[in-house]
Amino acid sequence: MFFTITLILFVLVSLNFVLLKFSCNKTTSKTATHKPLIIKKRAAELTTQSVNSHLAATGS
Repeated sequence: MFFTITLILFVLVSLNFVLLKFSCNKTTSKTATHKPLIIKKRAAELTTQSVNSHLAATGS
């Protein structure tokens, strides 16, 4: 019984390591460099409006 459980756990752990080894993402180095995209901002039009805000009574 103990040997069976140990053997099953060993097989599962081994399988886990094998899957981990072959499923890792491999990064490749790119030799060509690309120019970064530059986004130009337009002049933002800011408008100010007076806002009348009435606060509710808190009761404290």
